[in-house]
Amino acid sequence: MSNTPKVSIITVVYNAELLIERTLRSILQQTYQNLECVIVDGLSTDATLERVAAFNDPRIHVHSERDKGIYDAMNKGQQRATGEYIMFINAGDELYDHNTIAMMLATAPHADVYYGNTAVVNDAGEILGERRLSPPKQLNWRSLRYGMCVSHQSIMARRSLAPDYNLKYKISADIDWTIRLLKNANHVVNCHQFVSKFLEGGVSTSRRKQGLKERFQIMMEHFGIVTTIMSHVYICFRYVGHLFTKRTMT
Repeated sequence: MSNTPKVSIITVVYNAELLIERTLRSILQQTYQNLECVIVDGLSTDATLERVAAFNDPRIHVHSERDKGIYDAMNKGQQRATGEYIMFINAGDELYDHNTIAMMLATAPHADVYYGNTAVVNDAGEILGERRLSPPKQLNWRSLRYGMCVSHQSIMARRSLAPDYNLKYKISADIDWTIRLLKNANHVVNCHQFVSKFLEGGVSTSRRKQGLKERFQIMMEHFGIVTTIMSHVYICFRYVGHLFTKRTMT
């Protein structure tokens, strides 16, 4: 591996003409130059592709075709990426600042996985605060027994170790992907910096219920019934404590 490995940043998008520009700016303005941006578009019917084309940057590679959902599109992005490392920064999300990629790779040489913190932003791009769940000091696959403790957008992974997304999960496949990635990894590095800005968005009640069911199935598969039940008891108490703390501070 070279000292300046190529990084593929995969952006999945569908009808996001109002969001795609700020996402691409955060990628293309990186001080780290050896990167490509793989755009996987689900046949947008708005001006998304026109906004992408306006950048006229040879590092952007667009693939526009029908897909079977976001995780199918992410699989297509992985298959078309050519970098030694991959990241997923979807439409509306951003890299934290211009030096993010350079900072991550400078933390330690040739790691299998790099990860860091995530800031939450609103539609105007204003930072609202940190993500409620902070990444652990040292991340491994067992860390996820208490939930998605590291944001999907704040992970850079060696492409050769990244699994395909399991398409039987429609909402929580990123949790399963992260667990399987970390099982494959030997050298996981905490950058101790903010890596991405995550666009806050509402989740419908039905999708939230489906996501919880999928998460339970994923944890059963990886951790077994006893650990999964005990972990969910802890998660429930943690969530109630969060709500109580939030209520007392307002």
